[in-house]
Parts: sequence; C-alpha cells; structure tokens
Amino acid sequence: MKIALLTDTHFGARNDSPAFSKYFYKFYDEIFFPYLKEHNITNLIHLGDIVDRRKFINFKTSHDFRKKFMLKLWEEKIDTHIIIGNHDTYYKNTNDVNAVDELLTTYDGIHEPHIYTNPEVVEFDGMRILMLPWICADNRVQSMQALQQEKADLICGHLEIQGFTMHNGMVSQGGLDTKLFKRFEKVYSGHFHHKSDDGHIHYLGSPYEMVWNDYKDPKGFHILDTETRELERIVNPFTMFEKIYYNDEKEKYDNFDYTPYQDKIIKIIVDKKTDYYMFDQFVDNFYKKINVTDIKVIEDFSDLDASTVQDDIIEKGEDTLTLMNNYVDQLSTQLDKQRLKTFLRTLYTEAGDIEL
Repeated sequence: MKIALLTDTHFGARNDSPAFSKYFYKFYDEIFFPYLKEHNITNLIHLGDIVDRRKFINFKTSHDFRKKFMLKLWEEKIDTHIIIGNHDTYYKNTNDVNAVDELLTTYDGIHEPHIYTNPEVVEFDGMRILMLPWICADNRVQSMQALQQEKADLICGHLEIQGFTMHNGMVSQGGLDTKLFKRFEKVYSGHFHHKSDDGHIHYLGSPYEMVWNDYKDPKGFHILDTETRELERIVNPFTMFEKIYYNDEKEKYDNFDYTPYQDKIIKIIVDKKTDYYMFDQFVDNFYKKINVTDIKVIEDFSDLDASTVQDDIIEKGEDTLTLMNNYVDQLSTQLDKQRLKTFLRTLYTEAGDIEL
C-alpha cells in the first residue's frame, strides 16, 4: 500500500487571498490529484493545519475547500485521515473545537474523513501508525502515555520538537525532546514548513510557498510505501515568489519575457539603473502585459552597491520575522534571546489570526 502524506495546507492563508488560493489549487489540480490518480493511491494522511486561521474561516475559503479539495477526495474514493494541528483548533488548551470537525461533520455526527483530536493507533496494510495531533493541556497526559506505551511502528503527527528548522534561519529551541521518539522506526511531522530530518524524525514541510521565507525552499508532498517503508518526495514545480536583479548596463529589457511572472509576487532589486524611463516602462509592463499579485522595488542601499549586497540583507528589508530576530540580536539584555525570538514569533503568528 502507498499512502500520500500532506501537511500544512493552510487553506485561507494570507487573509483569504484570492491570488494565493488560485496558486494553491493549481498545485492540487495539476500535481497532487493527477499524481494520486495515475499511481492509484487511495489513502491520504493529512498531518495538520489544514486551515490557516484558528478563530474563523472565510465563506469563500470554506466553499472552495469543500468543492475543490474534499469533494475531489470523496469522488476519487480516497480514504482520508486528518490530524488536528494548532491552526485547526479554536482553543489553545483543547482540540475539541476545531475547524475540521465543524466543516466536515454532518448534523447527525457523521463525517467522511477520519479526524484525530487525540492520539490513536491506526493500521495500514499491517503497519501500525500512531496518529498524534497537536499536543495541548487537554491531551498532554494521554499523548505522553501514547509515546511511552502504544505499540506502533511509525508516528504521523503535528509536533513541535527541539532542534529542527522551523523556517530558513530559525531553529526550534523549545518543544519535545527527540528522546521521546526513539522506540519508533520513523516519525513524520507537520508544523514546521521547512523540510528537514535527522534520519529518524522527518519534518515534511508545506506543499507550497506562503511567505518570502519559502523562496527557493522546495515544496511538495510525500508518498509512504507500507511494504518498503520508503518515503518518496513529489516536488511542487510551481512558485509564488520571484526576484529579478535589474542592471541596464548588463542587460537590455526591450524583449524581456514577462510570462513566467504571471500571478506572482515579485521583488525587483536594482543593481544599476541608468535609464530611468526604461526602468519605469519595465515595471509598468508587468501590469500591462500580465497580471501580477504584487511588485516591490528595492533600490535604496545608501552607499552600498546593490551588486555586492547579499541576498539575506535584501530579505531583512522585507521580512517581518527577520526584522524582529535582528532586533533581538542587537539588544543588550540578560534575557534568553532565543526564547524571546520564539515568543515574538508566536505573537506574530497569532496576529495573523486577527481579522483586520
């Protein structure tokens, strides 16, 4: 048996952005569902954070989620298992009130997918998997007991584990100790959007780009073979974020191909600009010739030559999390700076849940 593993889909991301919704469903329509059909895969485990915001969901997002995602799973008769993640649950201390139950459970209490709010062992073709949802106050004791006592081969969960990269440049200092998982063959987890592993614990990563930190960080989903226990990654070829380094001394832009940038978010980093009119025409053509989601022009490097400015410095001018981390690094304080960064990241994430 082969099982598709998908995680951190975050339907409704970026304040229910239509542009991101279009980008997400392009992945499902052209990559995810065709692959499952072609390879006759009829089992799916979703490892949490199926929606983006904990407190509410936009009606259009809900409609598209049911029609374009869940309905296709039902039509293809894909046995779907959904593990509750921290973005799916309304309260912080319990998983009982969650988006998946509310969206997919009928009035008589029947729901099509299997939904896991507490630890549970499920068998697939003789392989026992411990489904481990987001650990909160309400299920912590049960979760710790499951880790110590349940007879299972693998874990699929939505976990925060020490020592793994949450996103480029930031490693988790808090969370569970890796020693808790030693008696299991493998651990597969959602939660951190950057794909990483230590050979035993695998963070699978998000299926598509959502923020600038995802730029050039390969995305996709995975296929788990229950017989060989091998994990295959299927890469998503579609991207949302692009950078263009502008230098009119080295390149002519009269015949520039705009089509690869359709619907994308673009940063134009100005290295050399000698012809101001040509540059203005270059930028205007993105709006005239194609549709773009957003364009940012970066050209004020004070006395620095843009050609010598490292890419991470450019990111610092644009990414909120990076700005906060850099600010903490420069503080003169006796506080634990890593814990402070983690706290600020939590506040930043919660702020994204607030409807403006």
